[in-house]
Amino acid sequence: MLEDTSKPLAERLRPTNFDEIFGQNELLSKKAPLRGLLDKGIVPSIIFWGPPGIGKTSLASLIAKHTSRELYTLSAISSGVKEVRETIAKAENKSLFNTGDRPILFIDEIHRFSKSQQDSLLGAVEKGIISLIGATTENPSFEVIPALLSRCQVYTLKALSLDAIKEIINRALREDSWLSKRKIEVIEFEALIRYSGGDARKLLNGLEIIAANTDVGERISNTLVKKVLNENLAQYDKGGEMHYDIVSAFIKSIRGSDPNAAVYWLARMIEGGEPADFIARRLLILASEDIGLANPNALLIANSTFDAVQKIGWPESRIILSQCVIYLANCAKSNSAYMAINQAQAYIKEFGSHSVPLELRNAPSSLMKDLGYGKNYKYAHDFEGGFVDQEFLPVELKSKTFYEPSENLAEKKARERLRLLWPKYKY
Repeated sequence: MLEDTSKPLAERLRPTNFDEIFGQNELLSKKAPLRGLLDKGIVPSIIFWGPPGIGKTSLASLIAKHTSRELYTLSAISSGVKEVRETIAKAENKSLFNTGDRPILFIDEIHRFSKSQQDSLLGAVEKGIISLIGATTENPSFEVIPALLSRCQVYTLKALSLDAIKEIINRALREDSWLSKRKIEVIEFEALIRYSGGDARKLLNGLEIIAANTDVGERISNTLVKKVLNENLAQYDKGGEMHYDIVSAFIKSIRGSDPNAAVYWLARMIEGGEPADFIARRLLILASEDIGLANPNALLIANSTFDAVQKIGWPESRIILSQCVIYLANCAKSNSAYMAINQAQAYIKEFGSHSVPLELRNAPSSLMKDLGYGKNYKYAHDFEGGFVDQEFLPVELKSKTFYEPSENLAEKKARERLRLLWPKYKY
């Protein structure tokens, strides 16, 4: 019987063995391939992909326990390259004095790591200093760099079924010391399931709230669940996982040109107590990343919104944000500027920095002029139409294209002009 009631119910009921992780039999049954490896003490580098609240973190902890490995844990939300390298160094130093199996490094929300952060893991995985276990709610094919993904086995965890959810509830009612004394009985599950969205953590925390707000021996119906949890449905923890889920849904709705969904998620953030300037800041980023050159006015509108909400505050800022959100959702979309800078940076990281052509260099001194700095530079305004055919890239990059116009009305016109001016770029 679980006694410690100082922790939330979801933490008190964290699984202590593989049999207590419900709904993942294809991975964890004794005949499953992964379970077979673990029973032999083999821990490959792994990416666990699945929705929130289904046991990814618990599973990493149990794997370490089952295989008698030391476990290091980092969160991609709060850790950077420095923390990753320090943890790997710690694991490597311990390995010098310990001939046992290599430790496990668990990284939650690994999809939130940047490319450079993920790159910092490669050496340790390749050399076998650590076994990496990453947890992600996003498709790892898109969110984990290929070099790291190729060194990991990807396992998909399923959303919790109705039977799994019932098992979790029944285990809580049976095994938790405090909850068992309440002697409550769940007679209808639909509202609890809808509230949790298949997230076991939310399910158990909701069950605990209900138990604390009902009489001993009460029967839990859908009506009672809705009554007790009504206010909680509109709220979320600004520092927790749901915060990121709602922000993600908000951004993706605008990117997907759905103003109705975008306004709904905006309302969820407002009701959850999100600061107006945080929301406005996200809109500023989106205006360039997802709309960009398809409608440059989007950035101006977003910037004006950011200024306005700082002056106005709540509750009126909700109107300003709503106007901006609807405008951005209705805009044509283009990520060409975002992709262009990504490709240029990726090229530099792979091939290094090339020299600035002499004709493009500044020549503030006579010595620089003697060295040819600025020589043969053609001043565009001296030519018809304010344009002259001249090479502006380093010689190693001649005719290299980073910017590819998208197929929206504004950039189609830009493409036509660029084809006339720069036939070498193959627009």
